[in-house]
Amino acid sequence: MNGDVIPDISVNLGPISLKNPVMVASGTFGYGREYSDVVPLEEIGAVVVKGISLKPRPGNPPPRLVETPGGLINAIGLENVGLDAFLSDKLPFLRKRNIPTIVNIFGETIDEYAEIARRFNSVDGILALEINISCPNVKAGGVTFGSDPIMAASVVQTVRSATNLPLITKLSPQVTSIAEIAKAVEEAGTDIISCINTIPAMAVNIYSRKPRLGNITGGLSGPAIKPIALRCVYEVVKAVKVPVIGIGGITTAEDALEFLLVGAKAVQIGTMNFVNPRTVIEVLDGIKSFMKSQRIARIEDFIGRLENLQ
Repeated sequence: MNGDVIPDISVNLGPISLKNPVMVASGTFGYGREYSDVVPLEEIGAVVVKGISLKPRPGNPPPRLVETPGGLINAIGLENVGLDAFLSDKLPFLRKRNIPTIVNIFGETIDEYAEIARRFNSVDGILALEINISCPNVKAGGVTFGSDPIMAASVVQTVRSATNLPLITKLSPQVTSIAEIAKAVEEAGTDIISCINTIPAMAVNIYSRKPRLGNITGGLSGPAIKPIALRCVYEVVKAVKVPVIGIGGITTAEDALEFLLVGAKAVQIGTMNFVNPRTVIEVLDGIKSFMKSQRIARIEDFIGRLENLQ
């Protein structure tokens, strides 16, 4: 491959195509505008906006974030502006900039998931919906739905019947077999699977003798969970035919390339957006440099090409 040739980093994820495989994860990039002064949004594969519920949610009581040596524990509780405010106040900015936008949706009941999905049917500028059945920080919905294959399939099937938009189902690692959950949501009609969400965790203050989070427990993200996420993506890729998006502790281009090599068609960057907002661009540039150095013309020729040790 000539060093002057621009590598083809476009990827196809079933019903959707991306100009590159690097996205930003829901809950770590606001509604896009918050980062627009420091990150060229047009260069990102897609922006996955903060989770949206039918009504506004105040979230969990503070403190809601704790740093750990290997990551971050959060218990935000899916605070968001609600569907109506998102459509009127947040989405127009992304639509005007022509940013590929994926909306993460969340409900306390299956009917709420379906109602939100149905409301997006008549909305322009939405690339796909990401169904969140994996948040560990809420009392209703979230991982309650995502930890049981029958319940997870029921959510996806109901949402599928409510919309023609492409569906991404975001899975939790907090299950006995993530492959079993993945197969259930695939059979129920999801077009794409994303994994993983955060891992339940806790931190305490030995001086006050109190939990550090107002919610007591939260979800661990960041570099500490990358090996777990990589294993989950590997198992899910082997179990299903639909495309898989890898999420979990990606901080460098090398991290992202590991997920692509085990078969993820794209990746999402989350916690590192808080540390270095330009991580998504640096990862993207790093992937291009790797492809040039390894003489890889198309990223699709690298995805899923993990070889056995023998």
